[in-house]
Amino acid sequence: MPHQPWAISPLQQALLRWYQHQGRDLPWRHSRDAYAIWVSEIMLQQTQVQTVIPYYQRWLEHFPTISSLAAADQDQVLKQWQGLGYYARARNLHHAARIVEADHGGKFPEQFEQVIALPGIGRTTAGGILSAAFNQPWPILDGNVKRVLARLLALDRPPKQAEAYLWQWSEQLLPHGQARDFNQALMDLGATRCTPRQPLCHDCPWQAHCRAYAENKHHQIPIKMKTNPIPHKYIGVAVIWNDAGQLLIDRRPAAGLLGGLWEFPGGKIEPGETVQDCIVREVTEELGIAVDVGEHLIDIDHAYSHFKVTLQVYHCRHRQGEPQPLGCDAVRWVSLEELDQYAFPKANEQIIAALRSQAHPIDLPPTDLPV
Repeated sequence: MPHQPWAISPLQQALLRWYQHQGRDLPWRHSRDAYAIWVSEIMLQQTQVQTVIPYYQRWLEHFPTISSLAAADQDQVLKQWQGLGYYARARNLHHAARIVEADHGGKFPEQFEQVIALPGIGRTTAGGILSAAFNQPWPILDGNVKRVLARLLALDRPPKQAEAYLWQWSEQLLPHGQARDFNQALMDLGATRCTPRQPLCHDCPWQAHCRAYAENKHHQIPIKMKTNPIPHKYIGVAVIWNDAGQLLIDRRPAAGLLGGLWEFPGGKIEPGETVQDCIVREVTEELGIAVDVGEHLIDIDHAYSHFKVTLQVYHCRHRQGEPQPLGCDAVRWVSLEELDQYAFPKANEQIIAALRSQAHPIDLPPTDLPV
């Protein structure tokens, strides 16, 4: 165990007292259903609580049980997730539900080894589910907890370089028989008091025990890792119309970024290439068709976790060829009204909004379509 600079019991008692009076009232805390808690834990990965709450409530209305989620197809699942981002979480949740249905009779397992073996569940998520649903004594170490412990211990290096040490502390701090409340309290402390910027030390139950506060280092800790500049990609995107006034969309391969979502076709603009040339090339490579590139629709800036993109979107007219899923999973001609039936990435939602605000004349003869 790590060196213990102060008694553990006062820390435990102070945090649990604070949580009893100051803990957040969150919908999943009213449940002991492991499935509902599992859904909340997955949604809360890399997403703020207030964003998650309406998605969580709609999700459970649509998929109230593991069995109902397992029976759904991927398009239904991604449509319910649309807007939350990090779509691998939804695909893993769906895949894991099917495993639980097949291997555990639709009942969420209670053994740590079985839980952590499910897709999309790591050590922190497994500990969070098992402690919240069953009060099992498993520690957690999400971003909030790392920050709290780094300040408590005045950690002299980035938390990523001391994870084994922080896991030891998270485990040692767990009070016997109170893992459920203690883990929730730790997360609340990081989310509402020990915040990344301007921590509210005056209202923190651990102020008297916090080494970073005592050493006046609470604004410098946690120490940040050095990061490389974020790359910026420029993407040519085609809104392709056919003679019937329909739009062509394709579905991204299941593996990888935004897997399983529908989008307007396009790709990265190569050095020395115009956006129009990029669109013609990408549409040929991905779909095996020829298009005429017409007028500009919209430019969209969007940031992902490790890079930024600018989408340069143009109207196009389908000229020849039958669309084939050469670089994607599926292709489909749809009307503007039918787009709501499909799950799109956030940036593509802005394209759809632009199309609708433009009141594009899709019901006119092809000669009146943009060319």
